[in-house]
Formats: sequence, C-alpha cells, structure tokens
Amino acid sequence: MGIRTGLGYDVHRLAENRRLILGGVDIPYEKGLLGHSDADVLIHAIMDALLGASKLGDIGVLFPDTDPKYKGISSITLLKYVRKEMEKKNIRIINIDSIIVAQKPKMRPYIGEMEENIAQALGISRDDISVKATTEEELGFTGSGEGISAKAVCLIETE
Repeated sequence: MGIRTGLGYDVHRLAENRRLILGGVDIPYEKGLLGHSDADVLIHAIMDALLGASKLGDIGVLFPDTDPKYKGISSITLLKYVRKEMEKKNIRIINIDSIIVAQKPKMRPYIGEMEENIAQALGISRDDISVKATTEEELGFTGSGEGISAKAVCLIETE
C-alpha cells in the first residue's frame, strides 16, 4: 500500500449568457464560466488532483475539448467517471481539500451543497472533503472579475 498526493488547478473566463456552475451547484449570477463542458473549475481542479495522484493522466487527456461528446457535459458526470477509473485500480480517496478563487459572487451559501455533490459523485463521506473560497482583493484576473480559478489537493491510498 502507498499514500500519494495530487494537485489540481483550473481557471475559466467569466462570460455572459453562461450558467455559473461550481461544485455541481448552479449559482445565480450575471455571468457564467466559459468552456467546452459546464466549465466547473472546482470539479476540474479536483479531477486533476485525483488523476495526478492516481497516475491516470489529466482531464485534457481523458476529456479533450476537441471531442463533441463532452460539449456542455456536467463535470459531476466526468467526476463519476474518474471515480470508476480509480476503483478499477483499487485506489481509495483519503481526503480532498480545495479552494475557489473569485471576487464575486460570494460562495459561502453554496459550499455545503458543493461538498455534498462531490461526496456523492465520489462515493465518500462529506467529512473527507473541504471546499473553501477566497477573493484576491481585486487583484489579477479573478480580482477584476474576468475569471474564476480553483485549486485542489488530495490524498489517496493505493494497493
């Protein structure tokens, strides 16, 4: 058995006429994230952390934005696929810690639902998932409201 860590990062531009979906939660806001899928930066960062720790590649390899079958797909659906690939290798998730970086909107009201969505998709306890949020004090692309980013780290156990 071995213990491994994984690190994930994702960023998407905010755009009009898009839904803002983070952690599988549809958040009311004037803009949404631009991307091939639903552009859920939180789930994308978590998937890359899990995939990296599991030596299963990354989301760009598994779910290329050039493949029409992923157009508009729910990132929660993709996260469930990652779970199945990890289960094939008998990999167990110990915990996930993540952070959303956005000036607006406020994330606090949605964090519990995000954690629950992620826990259900991965078949783990909500106690094993932490989602936090911060601003960048109006600095950089997230601070100016141009985009949202997310970072995630995970700990897994392999056979």
